[in-house]
Amino acid sequence: MTSTDAAPDTEALMRLRGLTKRYGESVVFGNVDMDVHPGEFIAVVGESGVGKSTLLNCMAGLDTWDAGTVTHRGADLGAMDDKARAIWRRSHVGFVFQAFHVLPHLDVAQNIALPLMLLGQNDLARVQAMLESVGLAAMGARLPQELSGGQLQRVAIARALVHRPPLLLADEPTGNLDPETAARVMDLLIAQTREHGAALVLVTHSENAAAHADRTLRLTANGMHTPQTQP
Repeated sequence: MTSTDAAPDTEALMRLRGLTKRYGESVVFGNVDMDVHPGEFIAVVGESGVGKSTLLNCMAGLDTWDAGTVTHRGADLGAMDDKARAIWRRSHVGFVFQAFHVLPHLDVAQNIALPLMLLGQNDLARVQAMLESVGLAAMGARLPQELSGGQLQRVAIARALVHRPPLLLADEPTGNLDPETAARVMDLLIAQTREHGAALVLVTHSENAAAHADRTLRLTANGMHTPQTQP
């Protein structure tokens, strides 16, 4: 069964058709079909090396592909140049990485505000609201090196959502955290995504994380499939 067989009956926010990625003669994944619908939480699982992170990068327009299409509300990302994709990404995508990717020379509030700054906005009230929503209301002036791993990932979640993107992509966001902290961060990520009405595509090896998803899809070299059982 392909992912589109199990997709909700609503207009897709993002649509992948026949997406194929190669490195030289080696096929990383091929013929991937997937629809992402507004407000939907999809967990993507699969063996190591099958290209799950690369798939997210293609969906964000950060990486290129060799065949197929990626469209957002009918707009073809493959037809855009790098500048157009960057402009599109600023407004429409939030990304949460495993390694946090916060800037060490900026304080917590400034890190969270980065997507707004790229859009030419200066909304301190929204930044403070995001700090409060992730439980860091009193830490806006701290530098990243003063925070724990779990707190840094909260900063990354707030930063990914502060500009209210319709699509959130998360690449193993709890992979560097201990199990207890990982569970708390995952609960926060899901709660915040639901609250903002964003679609969430999560790459994960965690059975607990995937169990919260509306749909779980398995990426293989031959496409995307709905597992017969939960991973």
